[in-house]
Amino acid sequence: MTKIKFGTDGWRAIIADTYTVENVKRVAQATASWMIEKGWDKAVIGHDCRFGGEMFAKVTAQVLGANDIKVHLAKGFVSTPMVSLGVVKTNSQVGIVITASHNPPSYNGFKLKSAYGGPTIPSGIAEVEALIPDNQVDLELSSLESLHDGGMLNYIDLEDIYIRHVKENFDMNAIRNSGIKLAYDAMYGAGQRAVQRLLPNCVQLHCDDDPSFKGQAPEPIHRNLGELSATIKNDPTIACGLANDGDADRIGMYDADGNFVDSHHILLLLLLYLKKYKNMDGKVVITFSVTDKMKKMCDLLGVKYEVTKIGFKYIAEIMTKETVLVGGEESGGIAAAGHIPERDGIWMGLLLLEFMAKTGKSLKELIEEVYDMVGSFAFDRDDLHIDEAKKLAIIEECKNNAFDSFGKNKIERVETIDGFKFYFNEDEWTMIRPSGTEPVLRVYAQAPTHERVRAILDAVHGELS
Repeated sequence: MTKIKFGTDGWRAIIADTYTVENVKRVAQATASWMIEKGWDKAVIGHDCRFGGEMFAKVTAQVLGANDIKVHLAKGFVSTPMVSLGVVKTNSQVGIVITASHNPPSYNGFKLKSAYGGPTIPSGIAEVEALIPDNQVDLELSSLESLHDGGMLNYIDLEDIYIRHVKENFDMNAIRNSGIKLAYDAMYGAGQRAVQRLLPNCVQLHCDDDPSFKGQAPEPIHRNLGELSATIKNDPTIACGLANDGDADRIGMYDADGNFVDSHHILLLLLLYLKKYKNMDGKVVITFSVTDKMKKMCDLLGVKYEVTKIGFKYIAEIMTKETVLVGGEESGGIAAAGHIPERDGIWMGLLLLEFMAKTGKSLKELIEEVYDMVGSFAFDRDDLHIDEAKKLAIIEECKNNAFDSFGKNKIERVETIDGFKFYFNEDEWTMIRPSGTEPVLRVYAQAPTHERVRAILDAVHGELS
């Protein structure tokens, strides 16, 4: 059968190709065997809005039940952070989320969460991978009804648990009474009901259940959010926009002019709010593709920082051992102190709304405060859909130092923590790295202006082609 490998954030595959009921059973059995080896006996299982999510979640519960593992199974679709929080609240040892996050609608996936409420650490993932059986799982699976009657299955409302947790940790009255009008784009994802419940007066886009995502990958980046941007531009009363991905663990934002606020700026805003305004302590942990402006702000605020490989699991592992004020990725996955060590797009959006409500400043004004400290900058990323041979050839060229410039941009130095980051000067760089979740080559760039970023990306494309 197909060899199953976990990427930077779980196992993902195309539905009805390699993502099948039989292969999900194999991964579920490996998870159960791993839990038995560890002496663990309780798990939380949830699924997002993707096609077949309920079916795959149920069969996962049946496999665990057949291995005498008690399961808390979510009612309806839920976000990934809801499952992670549910693991903590139920004192379970493992969480399983049937989701492919921001991948195209043809994908589904299988994420593993740990007892602390965040991604399973890399060593744990490797242990599960090693236990995936080579052949079909030969188990007699009981029905969900019999598992429930036998006390091995409990249905749980993870959304209710999450809503209560939010209300205990945010000044929701301040946010609701601030006069800030929010436009929210759920991208047909699992955050839709929670945001409607927390902020019922927000302008809602794509807040209905459509597992096809209308053919659009539910990743909250500007090229996927044209309708949200246009909605804000056409309504002068809207103060900002928030978007989440398919399982609501990632964030995208817009200011009152309909301009996209990427995760680099969001990370800077969160650090400013938590350290300068709330006087909270802790270090900063960012992945390799995040802007170096974070390092500059850390130095200005007297905060220690650490740079990891790509993948939130590396940040989460540090968060279980040290106090981390802000941790995050370029792709919109961000965590903050005061919550579980997990990416949470809704939680981060509420932090920024609270920042605006408490200061009386617009998102644009808060970004200007950031720029006054670290300087203005722009960022963008292109995803190149090229064949595997070409992708591997480019990576090999990078390894062999084949590039000394991209167009007119002469390379001054290179960093290789995870991928290849080519610096032209302290404010301008490009980065090349193969995706760990999709068959694409990612090309990133940062520069003082959007025009300059585009020029760098075009120069890199020209060199690679």
